[in-house]
Amino acid sequence: VVSYGSASGVVPPLDLFRLNRMGSIFVTSAGLADYIVDRGEMLDRADELFDVVRRGAVRIDITRRYRLSEAAQAHRDLEARLTSGSCLLLP
Repeated sequence: VVSYGSASGVVPPLDLFRLNRMGSIFVTSAGLADYIVDRGEMLDRADELFDVVRRGAVRIDITRRYRLSEAAQAHRDLEARLTSGSCLLLP
């Protein structure tokens, strides 16, 4: 199990011994600072990611688009869990 981000709030308690009985299952919550040493490395990795996206090896589905003037509505939709996937704010 990997927990990315915390937009939904605190993860409820779970029984680690139950997971162990299911076969040595791992639980982690990734933190960027544990994997990126400095800003230069972060920029290098971002360049690699954007290159992969440009080449089409990774596709990012954009499910909702909002004009910047609709930013308040975008936030309301996010808070109401009316969105999934990636959303964009456009000029």
